[in-house]
Amino acid sequence: MKRRTLLAAGGGALVALGAGWTLTRPDPQTGLLPGAAMAQTTDGPLPEVVDMVLGNPDAPVEIVEYASFTCPHCASFHADQFKAIKENYVDTGQVKFVYREVYFDRPGLWASMIARCSNDADFFFAFSDLLYAEQRNWLASGDPAGIIEDLRTLAKTAGLDDATLDTCLSDGPKAEALFTWYQENAERDGVNSTPTFLIDGQKYSNMAYDEFADVLDGKLG
Repeated sequence: MKRRTLLAAGGGALVALGAGWTLTRPDPQTGLLPGAAMAQTTDGPLPEVVDMVLGNPDAPVEIVEYASFTCPHCASFHADQFKAIKENYVDTGQVKFVYREVYFDRPGLWASMIARCSNDADFFFAFSDLLYAEQRNWLASGDPAGIIEDLRTLAKTAGLDDATLDTCLSDGPKAEALFTWYQENAERDGVNSTPTFLIDGQKYSNMAYDEFADVLDGKLG
């Protein structure tokens, strides 16, 4: 089976080179990627993408958050409402919280590939907190190469080494799997902005904590 996935639009891009994907920069004069089409194909099955879950998997209520690591409103949600939701509903076993990434830009995908290096939920959520807390800093340069270096620096503070980061960021099949997964999720659940929430399957926009609590309490009875 062959898939064609667009992963680039201006700026730097993830492109297929040989057996893996790498980060490349466009020609400064033409803005074009050197010797490569911007759409790439991969043969064979893609790796499975697992949901990142916090809380009791059998909780009576489920929240699915669709968010991007580059979204300022998502960063605000995680600095504010999410902390109260986690303390009052997730940590008490009443709510299962599922985080699904949205890739509106390449830096969000790169951040996700690092967060998902080991597919360990504890590391994923700890690194997600760090990504949101430091969002302005690692996005500040606006330059693909600079963003990658700032992401790598942030990841090292979380305990990853250069060899691990090289492996994670050059995993082409995983990058394509994540992007395909995002496209399928967005189409199925009608996600066109972030953050978007599904609470027991019903879609909601971002809300103040009191509004979240009202919805959750109503579903919990």
